[in-house]
Amino acid sequence: MSFAPLLNDTFLRACRRQATDYTPLWLMRQAGRYLPEYKATRAKAGSFMGLATNVDYATEVTLQPLERFPLDAAILFSDILTVPDAMGLGLSFAEGEGPRFAKVVRDEAAVAELAVPDMDKLRYVFDAVTSIRKALGGRVPLIGFSGSPWTLACYMVEGKGSDDYRQVKSLMYSRPDLMHKILSVNADSVATYLNAQIDAGAQAVMIFDSWGGVLADGMFQQFSLAYTERVLAQLKRTGVDGTDVPRIVFTKGGGIWLDDMKGIDCEVLGLDWTANLGKARAIVGGEVGGLGKALQGNIDPNVLFAPPEQIAVQARAVLDSFGKPHTDRATTGPSHIFNLGHGISQHTPPEHVAALVETVHNYSRQLRLSA
Repeated sequence: MSFAPLLNDTFLRACRRQATDYTPLWLMRQAGRYLPEYKATRAKAGSFMGLATNVDYATEVTLQPLERFPLDAAILFSDILTVPDAMGLGLSFAEGEGPRFAKVVRDEAAVAELAVPDMDKLRYVFDAVTSIRKALGGRVPLIGFSGSPWTLACYMVEGKGSDDYRQVKSLMYSRPDLMHKILSVNADSVATYLNAQIDAGAQAVMIFDSWGGVLADGMFQQFSLAYTERVLAQLKRTGVDGTDVPRIVFTKGGGIWLDDMKGIDCEVLGLDWTANLGKARAIVGGEVGGLGKALQGNIDPNVLFAPPEQIAVQARAVLDSFGKPHTDRATTGPSHIFNLGHGISQHTPPEHVAALVETVHNYSRQLRLSA
């Protein structure tokens, strides 16, 4: 499998802690409901899963934000719950309700049935990855992704989204043995799934630990972080182009555990808006010429509802918080990928996204030129 040479590698360079001319930017859920063209394509598809499982539609919506904004990466259009769906739990999306599973995993019998799914059931995802890579024509890199073992387990036990996580935490505290079995299967499934995305053409992969931050200290390390590490240990390090594949870990609410996360085997740590980028850089960013992690984040998505001039103020504040990235192309050092602290809201005006992208690119160039 061969793809067009990469024309803009700024995102990948920042993942590797290499010097860049400006701070690269992409947005979680950038291909989505805030764009009228996405809504039109979704209407043609008939449903969210109709969109996600159709290679042509998934390719179309992945590229839509890149037609509007000079973003520095594309991310596969899919859902974090494709893996448990392939396990036979029956995923559906009710309008206005979010995802729901027909079967829940809450007892020994249900846990005993779990196994790493046949990846042929997820062929539509891998075909979409390859299709998107071809359609990008080397414009920017493509990111593949999965939910984390813990986040997937939350949905599998709760059966849907949750406000109090009562079912999954009850199982975790009363039957930790069952929870560890669920997480073991999930970790091996996620690793197999991400490796298949890498084989299909993904140039970086991201693990979304969206619900990691709901755990108590001690429980996070045992039931979330340990299984994210199990995934990372199994991931392929080289993509189909023969180049390395950076690994990004994003734990919503995980900023308080940076000391625990600084040693995990990944290149990039994503942060939500509650974390201070400067402090995070001091803990995990490393020194010029030394080891460390790139940071990704972390503006509050709701900033995008403010007027464009206020969006610019807040975007500059995030860049100032990280500080000046290193500029020595002969070595590695602290680097930053600009992103939201979580997914973009469906109510966001697209012109406000344009203001954000312009500010980040322009101001981050100025920062590199300053003394």
